[in-house]
Amino acid sequence: MGRISLMSGALALLLVVPNVWSSESVQEERHDLMESAKEAAKPVGGMLKGEVDFNAAIVMESFGTWDHVAATAGSLFPEGSDTGHDTRAKAAVWTDREGFDAEMETFSRAVSSAIEAAPQDLEALKAAAGPIFKSCKSCHETYRTEKD
Repeated sequence: MGRISLMSGALALLLVVPNVWSSESVQEERHDLMESAKEAAKPVGGMLKGEVDFNAAIVMESFGTWDHVAATAGSLFPEGSDTGHDTRAKAAVWTDREGFDAEMETFSRAVSSAIEAAPQDLEALKAAAGPIFKSCKSCHETYRTEKD
């Protein structure tokens, strides 16, 4: 019985304690996070363009990914992370932090509203996803450089 308790405690510790052995930089973490947002946009964008049949489950999965991005992204732009891993973040992220944080909050509210709406058809998806895509575009125009 003691061995099971010890193993359970060790497992719980592994789940609670952050992985201090991770070699991934904050720049890599935010890149991976933004890539997940981009991947989540593909099926929703396809539905909006009429290239993919509407699927409520996939829509909600994408919204869930964006909800994670909204909750996580802001913390992945600490001071001193403006270079490295080919970051595409503009200096404005740090020189206009209040504006950047406001953009992140706008995105978060748009995603929360979309999740609450839980669209069940294409017209409802258009209404729910529009503000999300608008928020992404606005933030990228101000705070992200284009690829070379």
